[in-house]
Amino acid sequence: MASDLRRVTRALISVSDKTGLIDLARALHGAGVELVSTGGTSKAIADAGLPVLDVSDLTGFPEMMDGRVKTLHPKVHGGLLAIRENPEHEAAMLAHGIQPIDLLVVNLYPFEATVAAGKAYDDCVENIDIGGPAMIRAAAKNHGDVAVVVDADDYALVLGEIAANNGATTLATRKRLAAKAYARTAAYDAAISNWFTKELGETSPTYRAIGGKLAETMRYGENPHQWAAFYRTPENRPGVATARQLQGKTLSYNNINDTDAAFECVAEFDPARAAAVAIIKHANPCGVAEGGSLVEAYRKALACDPVSAFGGIVALNRRLDAEAARAIVEIFTEVIIAPEADEDAIALVAAKKNLRLLVTGGLPDPRAEGLAMRTVAGGFLLQARDNAVVDDMALKVVTKRQPTAQELADMRFAFRVAKHVKSNAIVYVKDGATVGIGAGQMSRVDSSRIAAWKAAEAAKAAGLPESLAKGSVGASDAFFPFADGLLAAAEAGATAVIQPGGSMRDDEVIKAADEAGLAMVFTGHRHFRH
Repeated sequence: MASDLRRVTRALISVSDKTGLIDLARALHGAGVELVSTGGTSKAIADAGLPVLDVSDLTGFPEMMDGRVKTLHPKVHGGLLAIRENPEHEAAMLAHGIQPIDLLVVNLYPFEATVAAGKAYDDCVENIDIGGPAMIRAAAKNHGDVAVVVDADDYALVLGEIAANNGATTLATRKRLAAKAYARTAAYDAAISNWFTKELGETSPTYRAIGGKLAETMRYGENPHQWAAFYRTPENRPGVATARQLQGKTLSYNNINDTDAAFECVAEFDPARAAAVAIIKHANPCGVAEGGSLVEAYRKALACDPVSAFGGIVALNRRLDAEAARAIVEIFTEVIIAPEADEDAIALVAAKKNLRLLVTGGLPDPRAEGLAMRTVAGGFLLQARDNAVVDDMALKVVTKRQPTAQELADMRFAFRVAKHVKSNAIVYVKDGATVGIGAGQMSRVDSSRIAAWKAAEAAKAAGLPESLAKGSVGASDAFFPFADGLLAAAEAGATAVIQPGGSMRDDEVIKAADEAGLAMVFTGHRHFRH
């Protein structure tokens, strides 16, 4: 036997998720491996007619304290941690009747699923696994002799190695399994610590861990020279991470980023009020609209910037129907994401084999609490998700002229969109549709002018004589530091403006609005999005 091969003579199996358990146990038994197990796992193996030694018979102690204490014993941990070719360890094993355990198969109590199901505090605590992580860490530390499996997806790998190596595993595989095992316990502990942090109402604990499970290894990242991978976190939020892809080629890194931006944006619009569509390009909206139907909303959104919409992401707040699908596929689109899709719509999209269609089963709640993270050199920034919603804000009219009901409705619409436009953001809206968007500029006045230029270009594309911004309302994601940005909106044709307020020069800006005959509303909330 080569020095890095270790024969598997005894396996300890203790799994909460019993997927594939019996096939694994049967294959190990067939390879001459003695099976040791616990509780329900032991019963399942025995019920399948396979010989199994209960861990309580191995240790000489019964399971106790509602199963909290069963594997925390020297005969378990000694069997996992003993270095096989170390004379002192061999002597200790002999002296204390400890038998080696060469393979550990453990998956943990379903803590993440218990939290996601909204169970009570005590139920969540009872689903914090103690013995499982302890055994996993012990086996992974001693990977020179012991193989540890924490994922049913790896059963075939281990069985294949045993079959190919006369009952043994290789060191290379044991190292990979150990690395995966430590990552699993780290992600598990991260879920527990973050749950405790939330329960305690803390926002800045001394230590913060983030864990996720690989969803996909990607061909490359934002650019072809960057590697990338997509991980899912325990957060149960409808969106690109939880969606079913019904058709189309694999999503790229940029597709996922843009699709998330699109779906979060369209979720701001209540489907009970109106159908809504958001078209996103490079994580910025290039058109958002409401309508009596999805196809009406789509055509209004597309009219805002038909050039940028080419190759974009389309997000809908209602079930995709055939009429909307037929309109969307008229131009090249990368991704469509919706809560659901009709069979006729799915068939229409299927004609475009590379077009991805995702269904999520629901919309994310824009008011829900959550975390947003960004890495920096040597660390990461963590903040609460921006869950402020304009419908919950106390709007304050600060000008002499009061906004009309239509202006007020459009201002709310515009502020919902501005929340999802990269800062500095200016958004022009008319009749429930964006007509010009200025995003990501260093100067707010430049954003105003770009949005106005976009509105003029959109009018030309539609064959209209004047800018779409004429008679619109404008929204700014942050206050106007000077009156120039506001005046640029007035020059573009806006008749009313919604903004957070809070500038040292608010009085100057209000005066300029009054002189221009604008109605202006303050929200008291800023929506920076960098």
